[in-house]
Amino acid sequence: MNRMEEKNRDQFRTKLGFIVACIGSAVGMGNIWMFPYRTGAFGGAAFLIPYFLFVVLLGFSGVIGEMAFGRAMGTGPLGAFAGAMEMRFGKKAAGIGKCIGMIPILGSLGIAIGYSVVVGWFLKYLWSALSGELIQVEDMGVYFGNLAVNFGSVGWQMLGLGITFLIMGFGIVKGIEKMNKLMMPVFFAFFLLLLLRVVTFDGALEGFRYMFVPEWERLGDVKTWIYALGQAFFSLSLAGSGTIVYGSYLEKKENVVSCAKNVAFFDTCAALLAGMVVIPAVFAFGLDVASGPPLMFITLPAVFQQMPMGSLFAVIFFIAVLFAAITSLMNLFETPIEALQMQFHLPRKAAVLMVALVAAVTGVFLESGDAVSVWMDMVSIYIIPLGALLAGIMFFWVCPREFAREQVQQGREKKLGAWFEPVTKYLFVGITLVVYVLGIFFGGIG
Repeated sequence: MNRMEEKNRDQFRTKLGFIVACIGSAVGMGNIWMFPYRTGAFGGAAFLIPYFLFVVLLGFSGVIGEMAFGRAMGTGPLGAFAGAMEMRFGKKAAGIGKCIGMIPILGSLGIAIGYSVVVGWFLKYLWSALSGELIQVEDMGVYFGNLAVNFGSVGWQMLGLGITFLIMGFGIVKGIEKMNKLMMPVFFAFFLLLLLRVVTFDGALEGFRYMFVPEWERLGDVKTWIYALGQAFFSLSLAGSGTIVYGSYLEKKENVVSCAKNVAFFDTCAALLAGMVVIPAVFAFGLDVASGPPLMFITLPAVFQQMPMGSLFAVIFFIAVLFAAITSLMNLFETPIEALQMQFHLPRKAAVLMVALVAAVTGVFLESGDAVSVWMDMVSIYIIPLGALLAGIMFFWVCPREFAREQVQQGREKKLGAWFEPVTKYLFVGITLVVYVLGIFFGGIG
């Protein structure tokens, strides 16, 4: 990158803004949708033990690495991978690096397009809750089925994309940073409010017991460890894409280890908070907590129908979930937008418009539940973990020796210990390879 581009490159204004934006990218459907279900399905607190272990391990290796890699190169995966290859093999290898860097960019764009369909569903449910329609639905399965069909939510999906890209058009500081500072506190506040309501339900105690009383024998089940690993990996947004891009907007003086620690902590808090709302509420009204994907759009709306002031709490819930989804979408879409800006020198608004058009044109053909499920599975199984693996290899193996340590050390007073290379270069890269292989074998673990 030349000096003029570096000077004009947008950056997060504050460390808090960067951390909140990264938390926003991490807090998403994995925390609210899958975490409660998997916690219950794999032994309650027995699942939480390996989950916490993997969050710490991945947070202090993969998250740190992607943040530092982006900041070191001052650009997203396309430029970062090219820079790593050039440092190791010379200028001729930079083109190979750019080609490899397209993998995480396509993964980020692909998963974002699938997410945009789900965001459209959230908007529809929010509107239905505001109008009072949701509480009067007789068969929630049929209601959702009528929405999740081919071209069944075009308007809602376009509205979700419009909101997301409108924010992103204002740039990093005025758009992404500012809205994350608003949306993330509202998300946590609304879920705390929902938790205060849930604890008053008769039967909620059974839900808390289901979540926090361990079935110790489940620790002997290899699937408990596999799905805890998958939950932690995908929840922390390890993909070799969005975190690298956000890291490229971070100032050199900031401590990435401290930033990664905060992201991992608050992402875990969000998952636990969602679990403590969803599981006890479902238990209290005698519904199936193990309903899996239908939990969000069929089971929980049925809970709101049965609780006093259900419309109000449905509105609160879907606003909070919508904010989590939009902050994740902004991170995912920022990867291709940044590539168009930095590698093809497009103005910000032109890059945003181009990605918006691709997302809109592709997304309308994925609106059925089956289509978006297959699309999301293909991207999350075959592309997302591959992007994370390639980023880990580039930063910890291809870049010159000591480069990763020096870049992570920047902005940090305390020296990194001897743990750094073994945990990042060997353990993290090895675990990422395992995630990729297991995802293919089990048909997805995230």
